[in-house]
Amino acid sequence: MGIDDTDSPDGMCTTYLATTIINELKMNKIDIVGFPRLIRLNPFARFKTRGNGAVSFKIYLDNDISIDLIKKIVISNVEKLSMMDHENTNPGVVFYKGELNKKIENYSFKAIYSIITIKEAEKFVNEIGAEIHKFKKGRGIIGSLAAIGCPLKDHTYELIGYRKKENFGVKRTINYDSVVLMNKKTYPKTFENIDNNYIAIEPRTPCPVLYGIRGEDPEILKTAKNFLKVNEEMDTFTIFKTNQHTDMHLQKIDKIDKMEKYGSYIVNGTIIDNPHVIGGGHVFFKVSDESGEIEVGAYEPTKDFRKTIKKLIKGDQVQLFGGIGCNGTFNLEKIKILFLNKKQILKNPKCHCGKTMTSAGLKKGFKCKNCGFKLPNGEKIAIIEDRELIENSYYETPTSARRHLSKPLIRMKE
Repeated sequence: MGIDDTDSPDGMCTTYLATTIINELKMNKIDIVGFPRLIRLNPFARFKTRGNGAVSFKIYLDNDISIDLIKKIVISNVEKLSMMDHENTNPGVVFYKGELNKKIENYSFKAIYSIITIKEAEKFVNEIGAEIHKFKKGRGIIGSLAAIGCPLKDHTYELIGYRKKENFGVKRTINYDSVVLMNKKTYPKTFENIDNNYIAIEPRTPCPVLYGIRGEDPEILKTAKNFLKVNEEMDTFTIFKTNQHTDMHLQKIDKIDKMEKYGSYIVNGTIIDNPHVIGGGHVFFKVSDESGEIEVGAYEPTKDFRKTIKKLIKGDQVQLFGGIGCNGTFNLEKIKILFLNKKQILKNPKCHCGKTMTSAGLKKGFKCKNCGFKLPNGEKIAIIEDRELIENSYYETPTSARRHLSKPLIRMKE
């Protein structure tokens, strides 16, 4: 079964709702199979929940398990806990009985790569014989089915701890030093924990989540949890198997003009203008290939990543990782330097005494302030400047600005 679109900026979290359902199922002696799944969908979808994540879990049925009871528990919790009052919260639930197949997998990839309408989702659900429950507009059925069918060849895990209800909306206080220690003891098996003074495991919204630790396997997450010190008692926690930090959203494409709005891609190109800064500290440059060109942006929230981008110059060849938003600009998540163009600068010549000469005025050459020597017909000397960037190296946005699906360099394997 899959569930999506239950939260809002004002609160709730679909993973919390799933945890509540799973705990109630356990009270009725119904266990799920394996880990529940948290599947992040297209980060550029026009209508999306806060983190654009849907959840799913599986139950093996036998004669002792009531399907009607399972459905009742799921539906009643969605009705009770979803943020129905918010205009953009439109929950959807999908029940699917049977084996997953390539057709359903392809639907899931489409939900991650592009845009699916409610009508398209309903039509597909009817084709495969699934059962849907729509609340309000029911947009959540799109992600619910994708969460059921998404294959997880590459995957990570997230341990999500939840607050007691009386603490919802109250400021969290996670001990910074304990996060530093946890990161020191468990990195790189856990990652995305901390970013300078920024505690990355802590949400900044009034949702039920206390913290979320991300890592390579469930056991390291349990170990990591024990290092943390928090000023409130945790209510419960759940470990989700997820496509987070896998780059699943990126499609490798060979030509710039094949990219479409709201899609995410890996594409190569040559920089055709030096990066420049405009409003609010955003850095932009253009990249082209034989098929066309596109504007690329490194936005202010990416902080020091922009300093790296500003070191690029016209003629550099790069591989871009990111996606295209509603304004048509390619939003940069990380970059690989394929080739660095030579950066030439002009310098004044040196005098025979060893000092750098200064200009003697318009078309008058150069003179030495140290010894008085003049060079009436002298010209500036072209110098090839060393580049600070390194060919065949990757550069990524900081943890605080990274998308849920973006694969950090610590997980990159070539």
